[in-house]
Amino acid sequence: MTDQWRHLPAAARPIAAATAAAAKAAQERDRESLTEAVAQLGAQDQTQTGLILGTAVRLQLEAAHPDGLDADDVRAVLDKSVRSAATWCPETDPQVMLYLLASALGVWDDDGSPPPPPAPLALHAVLLITHLSGTRPIAEVVTAALREIQHAQLDD
Repeated sequence: MTDQWRHLPAAARPIAAATAAAAKAAQERDRESLTEAVAQLGAQDQTQTGLILGTAVRLQLEAAHPDGLDADDVRAVLDKSVRSAATWCPETDPQVMLYLLASALGVWDDDGSPPPPPAPLALHAVLLITHLSGTRPIAEVVTAALREIQHAQLDD
């Protein structure tokens, strides 16, 4: 882990570092490094990891659609992110990507079925974040998500 994340709370540091490593690997389409970083993400506290990654996805969606998202916008994000990832990552699953999008937006209709396992969730969250962030440095994305979480916790 680099010193880049030392200012973060201890619980967030390994999540931020693994997310940054996974996003870099995804941007470079480096399957070996991506697999390793996703394994590191999957080994973290899943509640914390899900909160950080989900917040990162939501913030990027909100930034890209300041007037709000409709069903066509969500469909377009889903289509583009899945198609982009599937060209080099064959295990890309549109259902997992849809689950992440809907969960990040707070509209997932929980029918009682279990969520996808941590490893596929981490992989798809990184693929989605990488797609949504474009050229924006992943450190900015993670920092913004952590700032949003901190703000929300202070308001509670």
